[in-house]
Order: sequence, then structure tokens, then C-alpha cells
Amino acid sequence: MTLRKVQSQIDRRLREIERDLKPLVHNATREFVRSTPKRTGNARKNTKQRGNSIDAHNEYANRLNEGYSRQAPDGMTDPTIDFIRSEVRKILR
Repeated sequence: MTLRKVQSQIDRRLREIERDLKPLVHNATREFVRSTPKRTGNARKNTKQRGNSIDAHNEYANRLNEGYSRQAPDGMTDPTIDFIRSEVRKILR
């Protein structure tokens, strides 16, 4: 196999990885919102994606994330991180 052919395969695989990673932030935001407790819906409603970040903009987001609610004893961050890890593993296989 020539070096040029190997480079071509590497380039193609990197483009595939890049394409597959693009929706990851959006999907992670959806997972974060899904993990957010829903009593009044305020916490979910005030969670937004801002660029490559998830902004849980409410005064009790930290308490919820620390497991304050029985609806989300693991908070929202840990399940979202687990989701991201799982998705990245699938993409990199």
C-alpha cells in the first residue's frame, strides 16, 4: 500500500469523524434536558445550547445537578457526560 493511499484513507476517516461529531453538542443538550427534573418545567425550559456549551440558566441548577431532586438523583451533568462518552466511542469505532 502506498503512502498516498494510506493518507487518503486517513483523510476520509477524519472527515467521517468530523461529520459524525457535528451533532454531538445538540444531542448532548437534549440528553441534559431529558435528565433535568420536571416539576414545573422551569429548569428544562431555561436550559439552552449556547455555541458548544449547555447553559442551565436558573437559580437552582446547581442544586438539581447535585442530586437534590429524586427525579434526577445523579443530576444532569454525569448522565450527559456518560452519553457523550458513549456517542464518541460509537463514532471512533
